[in-house]
Amino acid sequence: MSAIKLELTGKPKAKPVDETKLGFGNFFTDHMFMMNYDEGQGWHDARIVPYGPLALDPAAMVLHYGQEVFEGLKAYRTKDGRILLFRPDENFKRLNRSNKRLCIPEIDEGFALEALKELIRVEKDWIPSTPGTSLYIRPFIFATDAHLGVHPAHHYLFIIMLSPVGAYYPEGLDPVKIYVENNYVRAVKGGTGEAKTSGNYASSLKAQDEAEQQHFTQVLWLDGVERKYIEEVGTMNVFFKIAGEVVTPELQGSILPGITRKSSIELLRSWGEKVCERRLSIDELADAAAKGRLEEAFGTGTAAVISPIGQLIWGSDIIDINGGKIGPLSQKLYDALTAIQWGEAADPFGWSFEVK
Repeated sequence: MSAIKLELTGKPKAKPVDETKLGFGNFFTDHMFMMNYDEGQGWHDARIVPYGPLALDPAAMVLHYGQEVFEGLKAYRTKDGRILLFRPDENFKRLNRSNKRLCIPEIDEGFALEALKELIRVEKDWIPSTPGTSLYIRPFIFATDAHLGVHPAHHYLFIIMLSPVGAYYPEGLDPVKIYVENNYVRAVKGGTGEAKTSGNYASSLKAQDEAEQQHFTQVLWLDGVERKYIEEVGTMNVFFKIAGEVVTPELQGSILPGITRKSSIELLRSWGEKVCERRLSIDELADAAAKGRLEEAFGTGTAAVISPIGQLIWGSDIIDINGGKIGPLSQKLYDALTAIQWGEAADPFGWSFEVK
């Protein structure tokens, strides 16, 4: 892979003054990484350039057939000024798994990580330092061929862009209300549910919109065949503590293999907690709640890290969880993960990558 060319902007943007009001996905840094793929030449022309609009032909295949994949991870500024990435190698591995499913040429994971580090070095002053803030990282790849026809493209663009962010949910660590979806289906085994591709999120918008109109934060998806097994929340994997055991839906091809999910399982098991990955029906969960066996529920994801669930609405049934308060295990997980991410605790797993 060739060296990364660098073109710095002559008109840097003003950075947000109040880091407590960043929100999520509202601001973008001065530069982005780009690299092209052309059939017969492979990935080439790696460069860091000023952030700006893209020129796409109206016939660009991504606009018509949705051949696109993306990732999400974060960079953190520690109290002593270091910059840490959390398991970025796992993100680029997952990006390549999504590439395979969407017939997109794989990237060199090691080079992608070095490119990300170089971009962060250029944009280091954009990384916020206020507690709870971070630099969100969005790598994505999409088809650019100007052609109408349903088949894999021959030309692609790989971009990494950066955004200083605060909390993903306005509730922060306050437990959220989740609507159990009975009418719509997001993914099925054999589909693209296990890939991080834009189509999965497009198919979830209708249910999410209806849930928000009813003042719910998110949607809990059931399986697309029998409509009874819990899969994931729209932007998170999901966990339940039932009678002392932590249960999370197993990965069967329709659920995104979350990196925060994987990290949570590894942490919980390192603490001696019993963790089970299996099919879990909404009926079993409701029964556990009715019998007082449902102790906690929480979502996991890069954006929110840990998001406690205080209430599930399933049809006419209201499932209250832990009195609408964050549970002790959810709090412990959040504290442990964020302490590693912000460099405030030892990292015995080797998850943190320092950008020097």
